[in-house]
Amino acid sequence: ESYGTTRAAGLSGYLQQRYGMYLNGIVLISSILNFETAKFDTGNDLPYILYLPTYTAIAWYHKKLPADLQGDLQKAIGESRKLAVGEYADALMAGDALPAPRRSEITQKLARLTGLSPDYIDRTNLRIEIQRFTKELLRSERRTIGRIDARFTGIDRDAAGEHPEFDPSIAAIIGPYSGMLNDYVRNDLKFDSDLPYEVLTSRVRPWNYAPYENRYVDVAETLRGAMTQNPFLHVFVAKGYYDLATPFFAADYTFDHLGLDPTLRGHLSGAYYEAGHMMYVHPPSLAKLKADIAQFIKSSAAANPAK
Repeated sequence: ESYGTTRAAGLSGYLQQRYGMYLNGIVLISSILNFETAKFDTGNDLPYILYLPTYTAIAWYHKKLPADLQGDLQKAIGESRKLAVGEYADALMAGDALPAPRRSEITQKLARLTGLSPDYIDRTNLRIEIQRFTKELLRSERRTIGRIDARFTGIDRDAAGEHPEFDPSIAAIIGPYSGMLNDYVRNDLKFDSDLPYEVLTSRVRPWNYAPYENRYVDVAETLRGAMTQNPFLHVFVAKGYYDLATPFFAADYTFDHLGLDPTLRGHLSGAYYEAGHMMYVHPPSLAKLKADIAQFIKSSAAANPAK
């Protein structure tokens, strides 16, 4: 899950090469394999394109889209996907050479699909960064939205700020999550310790980014190599519509650019959920996720045993 999917993709190749351990399947929940798809760095326009359908889904959830889009989530996302890889991508590629009339047209289309005002979008230079979006969408209501799960809303001291003061989705989830874990460890596993449970931290076995100096972390090629060398390896990808940490369209982009041989493309599968990064906190999505993963495990293990 999450950054664990980066590890899983890397391990898929490492286990094969180092230990001869071939896997039947990998389940990736809210995946990020190529960090270029999610880093809003100056000069990197890719995230703006790939986040747009998620912005649209979130605006739909909070009822900020026009009436003709508000009735059908899939219709709204479909229109957003088309704009993202078409006219919007072309506009960003044009940069400062984008003609003023064309810029105005794109601004209006982005406003339609994000719930933000044309004036605000124009002032962002057509580039809506994630933290700005979480602050701006519900600004008129003096509310922010979550990064992990944009269904959650928060209240900042400064309603005029540029970025939210905290992630309301993490604030809502982290207490029950850590409480459940501590109860399970102590009461079910009978393990007692004074050590604190680190929910989100860089203090425990921090990553070594040395192999990726001067470039983005990208383990997609490692996964492609593993799937190519082990044609019995299947991969399932779970994606949440309201996830701003690892947006679903970025995952689609990554897996559409693996460079897999056509005979192996069928080994990729996945599903979308009307929830966020931790889609299992949404009961209907939890039920769907359980059924989807169970079916994936049965089909990948029974039909294609690793050899």
